[in-house]
Amino acid sequence: MMSAVSVPVLQWDVSQKFLKQPSDNPASPLPVPNPTKSFWLNTPGASPLAKEGSHGPLTTDADICIIGSGITGVSTAYHLAQQLNQVDRPIKTVILEARDFCSGATGRNGGHLIPNFFFDFLKRKLSYGEEEAKKVHAIEKYTETELLKIVKESNIGDTIDLSSGAHLVLFITDKEEENARADYSAAKDAGLDVSEVEWLSKETMQAKYSTSFPGCRHPGHNLWPLKLVTHLFTLASQHNPDKFTLILHTSTPVTAIYPSSSSARPWSLATPRGTVNCSYVIHATNAYASQLLPHMRGPAGIIPTRGHVVTLRAPAPLPQLTNSSWWANEGFEYWFPRPVNTPNEKPLIILGGGREVTVPTFDQYEADDSVFREDVGTVLRDFLPGLFPGKFENSVVPEMEWTGIMGFAKNGDPFVGPVLDPSKTPDAFKGQYIAAGYSGHGMTRTFACGEAVAGMVAAAITKKEWMEPAWLPRHFLTCPRPASA
Repeated sequence: MMSAVSVPVLQWDVSQKFLKQPSDNPASPLPVPNPTKSFWLNTPGASPLAKEGSHGPLTTDADICIIGSGITGVSTAYHLAQQLNQVDRPIKTVILEARDFCSGATGRNGGHLIPNFFFDFLKRKLSYGEEEAKKVHAIEKYTETELLKIVKESNIGDTIDLSSGAHLVLFITDKEEENARADYSAAKDAGLDVSEVEWLSKETMQAKYSTSFPGCRHPGHNLWPLKLVTHLFTLASQHNPDKFTLILHTSTPVTAIYPSSSSARPWSLATPRGTVNCSYVIHATNAYASQLLPHMRGPAGIIPTRGHVVTLRAPAPLPQLTNSSWWANEGFEYWFPRPVNTPNEKPLIILGGGREVTVPTFDQYEADDSVFREDVGTVLRDFLPGLFPGKFENSVVPEMEWTGIMGFAKNGDPFVGPVLDPSKTPDAFKGQYIAAGYSGHGMTRTFACGEAVAGMVAAAITKKEWMEPAWLPRHFLTCPRPASA
């Protein structure tokens, strides 16, 4: 039986061209109040912090306000707790979340923690130089290493369903494989460690995985993102409560930021529950950044892009499928089988992608995750049966189906550092910082980007110079070297 692909191929460059086109689309709205139900968020007992701080008095004064409770916002709080350990006064930090805790992209993604070993190396080398291209891979490896260290030290591997094993990339077209091999060679020549990458022929893939496409394999991890972020929040809250206080208010959207009338705090954040005055603001809103920062709309900033995910019950036990995670079709599609309790249990497959059928927009400039497109759902249901004939059943009804809003940047890399508007003076947003725009690949970047922004804020508070981490790509930064005050 021959493999057949249910989605269009070689669409990545087409989607990037649309991403870079001038647009008159308005700034992003606030997150909708009635999103689709995600497996990660809506499994009973999965989110103990879902409604935390949504009722009762609102914190009206803080040193630091973090907008967004996904992995970026909570990682930033975690690093602030670590870096402000020696301050001579207590620091109060507030996280403001428009909906439930971690209910944005982090609570709706594919569950992968997989660093990029070499893909797109040549493109970044051409754009930013070899050393910068190497740093893009360094930050992802750093993020994976640090998160796994926390998981091990906290002994929460089982709690967050950490799965370690092989990650495979399928090459559906010859062009994909040619590009990948060119990236691999360039990365290897530049000194990147690609020793764990193994190239697999069509024959090997057919014999081992029952698919007729060639591929490559390297280590990877999968986990329950919400549960990881919940643990990071707990660590940040308990690290040193006498020096660092962390407060969470869910169901508290920030609708505007303006200069405060108080001389003690420069910024006021308006919410439906009242106003919060603070000295520093950290935008961890990803796709929704332009809602509060209109200059970040369109190709020069961050474009909201809707992703689609389904859970499908596999027709066979896990040993017949392997526990590997996968990417295919230039990374548009991704999937992995969830852990099982018994060898004969048929696993739940988390599968995302399908944006290729939404041409010409590729669901860019879509910020509504309360709906999903039937055409995307249809191709996802038929995707795995096409790649693995006889192993998966066609048109299986998903057990759950949801959407999430990613934040795409035209170069594929995030904005990290002080908020800057080219049309205004450098001090117009003094005290405001951002880490956002991960282009659907945030799990192996957000923790480190949060560390960088936390370091900038900590340096400002302690009146010290911010030291740029060796693993941080300089082209991620909103300015070459952010001021420490």
